[in-house]
Amino acid sequence: MDQASLSHDIPRSDLLNMYWYLRLTRSLEDRISALYRQGRIVGGVYTSHGMEAIAVGYASALQPDDVIAPFHRDMGAFLIRGFTPGEILAQYLGKRTGPTKGKDGNVHMGDLKRRMIGFVSHLADNLPVAAGAALAFKIRGEARVAFAGTGDGGTSRGDFHEAMNFAAVRRLPVVYFCTNNQYAYSTPVRYQMAITDVVERAKAYGMPGEIVDGNDVAAVYLSCRRAIANARAGNGPTFLEFKTMRMHGHSEHDAAKYVPHELLEEWKAKDPILRAERLLMTLGYADESYFHDVGERARKEIDAGTEFAEQSPLPEGAETLTGVFASLDEVSA
Repeated sequence: MDQASLSHDIPRSDLLNMYWYLRLTRSLEDRISALYRQGRIVGGVYTSHGMEAIAVGYASALQPDDVIAPFHRDMGAFLIRGFTPGEILAQYLGKRTGPTKGKDGNVHMGDLKRRMIGFVSHLADNLPVAAGAALAFKIRGEARVAFAGTGDGGTSRGDFHEAMNFAAVRRLPVVYFCTNNQYAYSTPVRYQMAITDVVERAKAYGMPGEIVDGNDVAAVYLSCRRAIANARAGNGPTFLEFKTMRMHGHSEHDAAKYVPHELLEEWKAKDPILRAERLLMTLGYADESYFHDVGERARKEIDAGTEFAEQSPLPEGAETLTGVFASLDEVSA
């Protein structure tokens, strides 16, 4: 069945909303990259350029009370969960109005009130945390799901395998995913595992798995909706492998000269925003004028967010000691 036929299972309003977040994510991360190149950002910048459909698709499929344990290429999920471009830009500029109140100049952020678990650089560390959240949901008898992912390189770490095994044995309401963007920093997948598809690793734990086109936001949404429904029904975890390509370096300081130019050109034609636009036009939901208006709306929102972040104050020295440890209220959330 073709993309348009499958997409009839998704409400028009949801498809248009996901397109908006694809454009907003791209615009925001482009601005962050520009600020980095201007020397305005001290920390690292890791973008989801060319992979935006993954976070936008999965976050759109979740319920507001479900928990996300993101990693550093999930900007779209932060936006869908209510983080504003101004907040995120303030985070990167180390301002008091950012989610970490100036304690970090990177995408290491979270907010339990918005059901986003903060994370650290070590990929796959978030998967055991998501397993813990899912275990709590099961013990409490709550119809909630945890959602967490890592990159292809992260699936070679011990914490990935421990989380997969524990979740499968306990039949936890969790969905794990791999953003297979073909490079773990500069290491191609073929040099870190002997299997062609990362999803094969799910079989070792008796866990169902699925390969998904990670550049097709509708396909991501539908696959996640099925896996989330399965977890919510008490049938245990699912592992999803999103096939995509990292169009920038590992971070903005990495020129990625180790990636063949022909490979990037091949995947450039599969850009998730272009794919979404072709789908919306095929379905008769939007046209070029609509796409232009959405782009202008996103640009204005990013401009306003940049102004907010630039005008926000830096934290005072004493503030570095506040908010370091979670309160009991936050822990119980």
